[in-house]
Amino acid sequence: IEALKAAGVTEVVLAINHQQPEVMLNFVKEYEKKLEMKITFSQETEPLGTAGPLALARDKLIDESGKPFFVLNSDVICEYPLLEMIEFHKNHAAEASIMVTKVDDPSKYGVVVMEEEGKEESRVEIFVEKPKHF
Repeated sequence: IEALKAAGVTEVVLAINHQQPEVMLNFVKEYEKKLEMKITFSQETEPLGTAGPLALARDKLIDESGKPFFVLNSDVICEYPLLEMIEFHKNHAAEASIMVTKVDDPSKYGVVVMEEEGKEESRVEIFVEKPKHF
């Protein structure tokens, strides 16, 4: 959340599952005040799958401004080049931009199959979830 603030993000929507404890919700509200950011929750009331809470937050993500937004998984924590990603997205006028990385064994992850245009400018052909053969 601090990295998003440093990149100019003013509002965060946390998509949380139906089993999150109240302690976490209270902590985030205190953090919201500390960082002076708006943090809202999209909480599923029943399991909806990996992107369930994201679908529930649709009304918070789509507005008339047309401004880009980030979608991040909280189980992947690293130093993302968020400012560079915003610039890349704006310069390419794409509907969406996605950052990927290579791994030794993609059977543990989803795989993005891309058409080769260039190192930084490939288009996604298909997503394959945890392939047995790669």
